[in-house]
Amino acid sequence: MSDVTNTWPELTLARWEDTRVTFHMWTQIVGKVRLALEPMMNHWWQVPLYVSSRGLTTSLMHAGDIGLEMEFDLIDHRLVLRTTDGQRAEVGLEPQSVARFYEATMAALGDLGISGSILARPVEVAEAIPFAEDEKHHAYDAGAVHDFWRALVHAHRVMTRFRNRFIGKASPVHFFWGAIDLATTRFSGREAPKHPGGAPNCADWVMELAYSHEVSSCGFWPGGSAEGSFYSYAYPEPAGFAEWPVTPEAALYDPMLSEFILPYAAVRTAADPDAVLLSFLQSTYEAAAELAAWDRTALERAW
Repeated sequence: MSDVTNTWPELTLARWEDTRVTFHMWTQIVGKVRLALEPMMNHWWQVPLYVSSRGLTTSLMHAGDIGLEMEFDLIDHRLVLRTTDGQRAEVGLEPQSVARFYEATMAALGDLGISGSILARPVEVAEAIPFAEDEKHHAYDAGAVHDFWRALVHAHRVMTRFRNRFIGKASPVHFFWGAIDLATTRFSGREAPKHPGGAPNCADWVMELAYSHEVSSCGFWPGGSAEGSFYSYAYPEPAGFAEWPVTPEAALYDPMLSEFILPYAAVRTAADPDAVLLSFLQSTYEAAAELAAWDRTALERAW
């Protein structure tokens, strides 16, 4: 497994686009199980998945007296369900429709004695086909998904180092299945104006809760450039944010997204990928914190 620790993998989106869309829907199904089981937490922090040593996990959830964990094992390519009473079930990760994966996952939960229902359609996507009806998306390239997880492992390591510099309120480094992105968010401590919403197939009040307070947020998602992109934005965006000089040179402000973007390939091919990514995360955070007059002395620690 030396490739996991030493090499940032190539992630050419065109090579695995059909797989990416299918896997995105599968993560939404598992994520919605977590949404159904876990109590509400600020900014929807009860719903993300987490990068694990084998893939992506829900972490421990609670279904009455039974504890449940669901993990996308992206080494052996199984969705593994484990309970605190020693039960286990699996769903194979292989070329199959979203409808078939949904049926198999719900059946596996039933076999473990986990009952309940989820909102069985995707969110934050333009085409929201109900899971049980989605025969359109059925690709699964195991190697491509494994490479995506390897990239998440690297991004998680660097983003965790970046998060460690902040002593104010900050989110975990977590994987939001709505937009299929790995993210971490810093908070100034001040309330924010009401968010306008507008995410496709997602109620505006969902975004209002997510952005109830002023933030600087960063992350990685498989979009925005040929191999995916790191991003950074502020809400509310302070005046002058788009013009702030950030590093490295490959970074740019995208006015359509209202975010700074750094192509994944610019990080992957750098002599020191970690340093390049950290410079992007730090300089874009400073743009938000300086222009919005955050109390940086109280919120940061020496690093």
